[in-house]
Amino acid sequence: MIIKPTRDQAIALAGVFQACQLVDNLAQTGSIPSALLSIEINSLLEQSPESAEAVFSDGEHNAAKNLEIGIETIQQLFRDKYKNRRPDTLRYIIGVMHLQRKVSKNPALLEHIGKGIERAKAQAEHFTPSHENVIANIADVYQNTISTQRFRIQVSGQANHLQQTSVANRVRCLLFAAIRAAILWQQLGGRRWHFFVFRGDILRHLEALQQGKR
Repeated sequence: MIIKPTRDQAIALAGVFQACQLVDNLAQTGSIPSALLSIEINSLLEQSPESAEAVFSDGEHNAAKNLEIGIETIQQLFRDKYKNRRPDTLRYIIGVMHLQRKVSKNPALLEHIGKGIERAKAQAEHFTPSHENVIANIADVYQNTISTQRFRIQVSGQANHLQQTSVANRVRCLLFAAIRAAILWQQLGGRRWHFFVFRGDILRHLEALQQGKR
């Protein structure tokens, strides 16, 4: 029996697409709004959520508001008239899904990541999620875990931006958040073939989310 994608799966997938789109924006321009970075870091630090929506909600905005970029990116990439419009973002998404599968099969690596994220969470409570110390700490965890894999995501952009330590650290944080969202998506039953078979269902879930419907 084939089970169609759920609302929570669509939310988690929007989290993947948003983080990857922000990687592209950051690599091309050298900056992204701190509020968006905070959403991504908060989603990474939330390790025991009640739901996918709780991962991307905060005290001020719900998941639909906080994932506007991710929802828009899915809508554009899933519709033929926008085909190949965001090649780098799509490449990052494919890379993230590949890394998600590798990480999910490595319990020792997952344990290492979990401990590193817990330390970053404690640090974020002392400072703020988007504080430079927190960003550097998360980037370091990424380098010592995800970056040790044979496959690595190659980020394209402006060299003068990517060579800056602060930008490179933010890129690592965003990729980390994307992988975390991809793991959530997989845990909720998401599969790659859903992209091809259930695009319409995913889009309908996201449209309902935008309209505040259950």
